[in-house]
Amino acid sequence: MNYTKEDAWFTVESIDENTYSISEYRHREEPHSYVLIGQHKCLLIDSGLGLANIAEEIKKLTALPVAVVATHIHWDHIGGHKYFSEFYVHEAELAWVTGRFPLPIEAVRAQILEGGDLPRGYDIDTYEIFKGTPSRLLKDGDRIELSGRTLEILHTPGHSPGSMCFFEQATGYLFTGDLIYKGELLAHYPSTDPFAYWQSLGRLIHLPVTRILPGHHSLNVDVGVIERMYHTLCRLREEGRLHHGVGRIDCDDWAIRF
Repeated sequence: MNYTKEDAWFTVESIDENTYSISEYRHREEPHSYVLIGQHKCLLIDSGLGLANIAEEIKKLTALPVAVVATHIHWDHIGGHKYFSEFYVHEAELAWVTGRFPLPIEAVRAQILEGGDLPRGYDIDTYEIFKGTPSRLLKDGDRIELSGRTLEILHTPGHSPGSMCFFEQATGYLFTGDLIYKGELLAHYPSTDPFAYWQSLGRLIHLPVTRILPGHHSLNVDVGVIERMYHTLCRLREEGRLHHGVGRIDCDDWAIRF
C-alpha cells in the first residue's frame, strides 16, 4: 500500500505487509513515524509533529490498540503522542516528557513556522509541547513484545541523552531516530554528546541490519552508512576533534554538526 493525496498532510508507504511509514513531507523536518502491526497490538515508533491527527491514519491500517514509543523526546517526534493513552520513553528523558522540556514553547512554535507548510487552517497558537506520564520506562536491553514481533531496545545517546534505536532481529530492521539519516545530523546542542554518539554507532556496526528506517528525510538509507559514520568519528577522535565546536563535517550523502 502506497498512497498520497495532493492536499494530504501524511504520506503512508508500505515497508512490508505489517510495517508502514507515515511521513510528513510537507514540513522541512520531514519526520517519519512507523507503524508495526503485531497479532494483537500495534506499535507506533515516533508520532511526528502533531499538527494533524496521525491516529486517524493508523485507523486506516489496523483496528488494533496502539502504544507509542519515542526514539527520543524532541518536539518533532512526540507531537502526536496526545492522540494515544499508552506511551513509553527512555528513563533518561523522563523529565522532558513530564513538563521540563528543554526548549520554551515560543522557540518550538518558531521552529515549526520556519519549517514552511502547515496543515490547512492550523493555528500555531494552539500548539503545545506534549507532556504526560509514560506507561513504561525503557532502558538498554529491554524488549517490546507485540505478540509475534519483538523489538530490542538499544540505548544510543549522542543526539540526546535518552535516544534509542529499535532492532527487530526477525526482519533486520533498525529504527534509528535521529542517530542516522540522510542529511545533516545534529550533535552540537548542549544536550548532545559527540563522544557518546561515537560509542552508540560502535554498538550498531555488527548488527545484522537489512534496512535502516530513519527519523527524517529519505527512506532510502544504505546500511553501510553505519560503518562509514563510525569510522569517520573514529578518525575525528584520533585527531582530537570529537567535541562540540568543531562545526560541520561533510561526508558524501550525510553530514554531522558538532
